[in-house]
Amino acid sequence: MAPYRNVRYWLGDFRRRHALTNKEKFNHAHAKLCNVIERAFGVLKARFPILKRMAPFPLETQWNVTVSCFVLRNFIRKQGLDDKLFTQYDQPDVSLGNSRGHIDANEDEVEALGTTSYWEYMTQLRDEIAEQLMQSTEHMI
Repeated sequence: MAPYRNVRYWLGDFRRRHALTNKEKFNHAHAKLCNVIERAFGVLKARFPILKRMAPFPLETQWNVTVSCFVLRNFIRKQGLDDKLFTQYDQPDVSLGNSRGHIDANEDEVEALGTTSYWEYMTQLRDEIAEQLMQSTEHMI
């Protein structure tokens, strides 16, 4: 699901001024979630280099390898085992080096992935999520 176009998106943009509109709140939440996802995959790629070069494997094998890496990572965390790489990447200021840092939302590319009705559905769903984010913030005040 793409963020709203022509609305603040970068996490740094929200440091000086909090999100005010439902579209800004959605974009802020979207940016934070993308950051978490990119960070998680960055850590996994650093710990398990096979994830960087899986192209020659069949899709099912790639899926199994990826899930196995997540399972191993979760086992290490759950058991409280000391892994210097995971500890290093848990620090908030660590650069992953391969992170895009943002999502370029191009509606033409998104629409190419589905039908017009799919795009309309995703737009409606995004609007509903944005409204729910706005309402949940209002209840906190």
